[in-house]
Amino acid sequence: MKIYSNFIFPRIYDCVMDKPGWYKHRKKQLESAEGKILEIGVGTGLNLPHYPSHVRQITTVDPNPGMNKKLQNRINQSEIEVDQKIISSEELPFEDEAFDCIVSTITLCSIRDVNQAVNELFRVLKPGGRFLFFEHGASPDPKVANWQRRMNWIQKHVGDGCTLSLDVPKLFSSQPFSSVEMDTFYLNKTPKTHGFMYQGIAIK
Repeated sequence: MKIYSNFIFPRIYDCVMDKPGWYKHRKKQLESAEGKILEIGVGTGLNLPHYPSHVRQITTVDPNPGMNKKLQNRINQSEIEVDQKIISSEELPFEDEAFDCIVSTITLCSIRDVNQAVNELFRVLKPGGRFLFFEHGASPDPKVANWQRRMNWIQKHVGDGCTLSLDVPKLFSSQPFSSVEMDTFYLNKTPKTHGFMYQGIAIK
């Protein structure tokens, strides 16, 4: 599975995620990013071109070393300095309240212990800090949700651990955020099983 994860999946990831239809969503997600920023699941660095011009440095975490080659290419083309760490989000090597902003883009669905990861992210976020998220997850349509559950087994293999039926609202309600603003919609030109999106801001 490591051969697939490290060598094949990074190529599939870019083919699926590096599309013009995603650009406006990435830009909207990142428009309020500021201060000391942590991006989890940075992948191949597809968010880098969409950060506001005032962002000059970010810290990133991603457990997949196979993403590095494409990520390094995008870092070299960017004006943003990247402090890159090849680790999982379940155990972060940062002090409490270390970041002003956390960014997660199509990442929570692939974390093995996602509740522990969100607990860690809440820990390292400063009071008043922003968690900017753009994730896919469980559809409120029962028919679509049933198909998501049926397809999870194959999605986890093809998507390197990704699940289609993540309950994003429940995940954010598991931590005492002071507020959570969340928009939901189906992504254009994407199967409903894979494209029910949650985009918003959670404030600590």
